[in-house]
Amino acid sequence: MSDMLVTLYKLPPLNDALAAVHCHGITVRRALAPEKPRILAWAAEHYPGWVAEIDVAIGRLPVACFIAVREQQIVGFACHDATCKNFFGPEGVLDAVQGQGVGRALLLAALHAQRELGYAYAVIGSAGPKAFYEKTVGAVVIEGSSPGIYAGMLRAGLE
Repeated sequence: MSDMLVTLYKLPPLNDALAAVHCHGITVRRALAPEKPRILAWAAEHYPGWVAEIDVAIGRLPVACFIAVREQQIVGFACHDATCKNFFGPEGVLDAVQGQGVGRALLLAALHAQRELGYAYAVIGSAGPKAFYEKTVGAVVIEGSSPGIYAGMLRAGLE
């Protein structure tokens, strides 16, 4: 899968996305370091392939992992600066809250945080739903970026 490039100085407002999910009883916020064991346990259950990156993102200062929470339950997450500096991802949202703007709010929270760190552009590493990123933040595919930084990566179950 190819990487995508996002112009951070042209992002949609974050507050609108946060208000939209708030209507569904969901809060999107930066994770707290003491929450790390709970977040990693949740990720191991729902997104086991991304636990290592979430672990790294939570260990950064400022913390580079955002979570979506409803009634004290995690329903989604988004990270940045996990595999490489200035990379967005991974991101995951539970099926139960799909279509409620959670992915959009998490994406924008992380990208706005990258902009606050002084970046003008960000890379969405090995972008999954390309149409979502194109529509939401105007991301464009970086030609020739597959497999990119992931070339030669050790993978579970492969010889």
